[in-house]
Amino acid sequence: MRWLFTISLLFLSYYSNAQQASDGNIVPNPSFEELGSYPLGWFYKGKDFSRLMKYWTSATYASPDVYHPKVRIPIYWTQKGFGIEKPLTGNTMVGITVYGCKEGKPHCREYIQIRLMEPLVIGQQYRASFFTTALQDSKLVNNLGMHFSTESYNETIDDVLELEPQILERNIIQSKGGDWHQVEQVFTAKDTSEYIIIGNFFPDSLTRIDDNPLSYKYAYYYIDDVSVKKEKPIIDEPIKPDDLCCLEYEVGKSFQLKNIFFETAKSELLPQSYKELNKLVEVLAQHPSMVIEIQGHTDNQGSYKYNIKLSRDRSHAVVHYLTSKGVDKDRLYYKGFGDTRPISSNETKEGRQLNRRVEFLIIQK
Repeated sequence: MRWLFTISLLFLSYYSNAQQASDGNIVPNPSFEELGSYPLGWFYKGKDFSRLMKYWTSATYASPDVYHPKVRIPIYWTQKGFGIEKPLTGNTMVGITVYGCKEGKPHCREYIQIRLMEPLVIGQQYRASFFTTALQDSKLVNNLGMHFSTESYNETIDDVLELEPQILERNIIQSKGGDWHQVEQVFTAKDTSEYIIIGNFFPDSLTRIDDNPLSYKYAYYYIDDVSVKKEKPIIDEPIKPDDLCCLEYEVGKSFQLKNIFFETAKSELLPQSYKELNKLVEVLAQHPSMVIEIQGHTDNQGSYKYNIKLSRDRSHAVVHYLTSKGVDKDRLYYKGFGDTRPISSNETKEGRQLNRRVEFLIIQK
């Protein structure tokens, strides 16, 4: 039955994200097991990868490859050995081309990108890593790395992203044929980066190769199990005056939840929302008699009926998350107001962004 299947998917999604949070990894979908759509075939554009892989995107026009039991790999590529290797964990892994521009290979550089569950804390040490293994007949290279950024990349070109990686494998990665190698490094955060990009950020001329004459003219590596975790000692983050822990709660007052994000035009919460929602769970635990109403709001893009439904579905998603964390459903109500209660002008992009928000009203304290 469809409704039972949907509930099962929601449960698995929340369980998976809870597991990620419990081990300290702030990378959503770190082993690529969650898909955003049904796999239909091989990819030739970056947007195809971004549509299929949940939370991950291609940073350029070039398309990374997804290896999943239901992804059909063309015979031409299977004959070259693509997809023969098995993922390190689970059923899914990603593959990217990281060398071969000077040989004229199309899509000679591919990158995978994701938004972290929370921004980096300046001065905090992090241990970042990913596992990789080369295609059996690939050239073997160095320079695979990870770049942390305060912004996402959505380049319309197929070219090298010349960015400075904070995590870098300087040695040629000899592992291939399913013999996985871990690229790992500890670094200190210098800014509040929210995105990571994985790939080779150097041109062919600055990349070392193991030049086996029998290998292909390009380098191709599989990626699995990406991780970013805080190292001890953990730095306490500065608490802002409008943090949920510091507010005075009164019946009849509304409070805006910060950093609540949804899939575009959908009601599915993104992992970056969990930190703020977990704070609300704590507030409700500290006030066991408190009853609240979650209120969703949109901008004016779309019809009145559409916006009312979207805002209601989004507020319902917040309630669903709270109950999954143990909050009694009898303490939670939800409502969608669409674009009927703007707090800024809908004439500007910035104003519309402010109007897309989630608030909670204190019904009982």
